[in-house]
Amino acid sequence: MAVTLDRDEARRIAVRAQRLDAERPTGIVPLVEDLTFLQLDPTAAIAPSADLIAYTRLGATYRPEALVEALETDRLLYEVKAMDDPVTPPFAMVRPVSDLGLHLDRMSRWPERLSGAQAWLEANDAFRRDVLALLRDRGPTLSKDIPDTAVVPWVSTGWTHDQNVTRLLELLQGRGEVAVAGRIGRQRTWDLGERVYPAGIEVVPEAEAARLRDERRLRALGIARRALVGDAGEAATVEGSTLEWRVDPAAVGLPFAGRTALLSPFDRLVHDRVRSQEVFGFEYLLEMYKPGSKRRWGYFALPILHGDRLIGKLDATADRKAGILRVAAVHEDEPFAPEARDAVRAEIDALAAWLALTPEYAS
Repeated sequence: MAVTLDRDEARRIAVRAQRLDAERPTGIVPLVEDLTFLQLDPTAAIAPSADLIAYTRLGATYRPEALVEALETDRLLYEVKAMDDPVTPPFAMVRPVSDLGLHLDRMSRWPERLSGAQAWLEANDAFRRDVLALLRDRGPTLSKDIPDTAVVPWVSTGWTHDQNVTRLLELLQGRGEVAVAGRIGRQRTWDLGERVYPAGIEVVPEAEAARLRDERRLRALGIARRALVGDAGEAATVEGSTLEWRVDPAAVGLPFAGRTALLSPFDRLVHDRVRSQEVFGFEYLLEMYKPGSKRRWGYFALPILHGDRLIGKLDATADRKAGILRVAAVHEDEPFAPEARDAVRAEIDALAAWLALTPEYAS
């Protein structure tokens, strides 16, 4: 029998799973372990996505330096481009080292599913050996400082065309031979995987690891479409939805206390647009790639969470030179109640304070 959920309960399960309820997590590493990853994106209209996502959970005590320290000093988190995961789009992310063993077996066979990549690696095996030897000798190195000795260039209709060094590094990262050791500004430094990843990680066989990854993903989402989490958790029906859902049974029926948060456009609470519509009744689209005249909510509008509801979008930009958080508009999906309007205003002011900016509201 499927678990039957009304939409209020489904929303609360999702919010609580993403650590956006009133009980805040205690630090950046436990947070990433709960979420399973933080997406990295260079767009910083407000703040880099990973930092904004962390701030919305941890609050004003969060400092971006803590994320860098966990990545580059403590080695409790690691950066990867998720080309090895058929469920996750190929963007850069931070994952917890505690989950690394769930990926290593699959990574060892990478890139068996990526068309043309295996043949390209085989044709450029000498190039691969050159890069590994250089990293072994030099340690952490920027890609621009690695000679391109490819025999066969990488061919693509996109930006990766003829970007042989970067493409090789990302493919070798996908199978664990190299890893991101740190960053200098926005540029990654690369080293051998054996020097970045801790020794002694237990490798979980892929058949078991795939099941555990689905369970971890569902725990982080609370409730998800079956297509994203397989048979993890229990089958569920959601009031007003005809889709197949899976729910984390441990998340059902728990008490809920909400709060107000301004979310990154890349936040996992809103990333699945189908779930946003079906469960939250929330319409959203990142409009940064649209011409200004065609934007409804703004270049980098932040979804607004209030309690267990997504109630609007904030159009704001951090003007760091002027020291101002410019608030162009607060778009209310439905007219805000006075309590919600006050809470959203307080959260905007708190975000500005965390950014060390002064909020400036459009008249």
